[in-house]
Amino acid sequence: MFATVNVSRAAVSDLNTALQDTYRACVGIDESLSDLKKLAGINTAVSAVGTGLGVGATAVGIAKAAKDKKIADLEKRLERLTEIRKNKGRPEVKKDELMANMQVYYDENKDPTKEIEGDIEKLTKQSKKLGNWRTGLMAGTTATNIAGAIVSTKAVKKGDVQEQIDACMAANKTLNGAIMSAKLSGQDVTEANKIYTACKEYASIDASKILKHAKTARAASVVGAAAGAVGTVTSAAANSNKVRDDNTDAGKQKEKNLNTASNVLAGTATVASATATAFSATQITEIKRMVDVVQKCEGALIQ
Repeated sequence: MFATVNVSRAAVSDLNTALQDTYRACVGIDESLSDLKKLAGINTAVSAVGTGLGVGATAVGIAKAAKDKKIADLEKRLERLTEIRKNKGRPEVKKDELMANMQVYYDENKDPTKEIEGDIEKLTKQSKKLGNWRTGLMAGTTATNIAGAIVSTKAVKKGDVQEQIDACMAANKTLNGAIMSAKLSGQDVTEANKIYTACKEYASIDASKILKHAKTARAASVVGAAAGAVGTVTSAAANSNKVRDDNTDAGKQKEKNLNTASNVLAGTATVASATATAFSATQITEIKRMVDVVQKCEGALIQ
């Protein structure tokens, strides 16, 4: 009888200790996930803004390229007309004097180059404005990608909750052993069993996915920030008076190359922002899945 009492007391002691260890190991994970969820939510919003700005920069860049092509075509036409006018002599007058005078008057006063020059000036102003918009939008997507990278870095630091989960699972396994001992000694293990059942669901989740998504979002934001920064500088250079006013073949080619590079970089920054948005949103989904398990476990422990 004496031995039985000792076994019973030992079993109770072991069960109480196991319950306390499980409480210490498992309570608090929900708070960690809550912080992560906030960070992922912020990054989703920030990256989404960056995506919108990047899309805008790309669209504006494409519109600017269309304007620049029209300008180039008009400049070629103007060049041909100017050359023709230089080499063209006055045509022979085979009509009566009045008609000849009217023709001469028309030739002298009708100048298609003026209309073309007007179109070039108008399109150049539009192109310049679009270039400024693209630079501004690129600067915006750069800023949002930098912000996204910072938020993602914080999420990565907070994202390794696997150690907490492993500790919780280990404590819960010990609790199961204590439950078996207490049950054999005739103790009521109803509450302990509820805790074990709720917390053992941790085995069905993979916390590493959260960290993986956070790291991918961070990497994408870093790429977007780099592409946006270079694109902003490139766009500003392409739209500068120094580059635009250089009408040599080399100067025109340089402007074209800078504009093409700016549009490509805008597209790269956009894709990077969209990737960061998607992975941050996926991260939130994974966190929500975990929260259900965490809340069941912690709910059983603190009820």
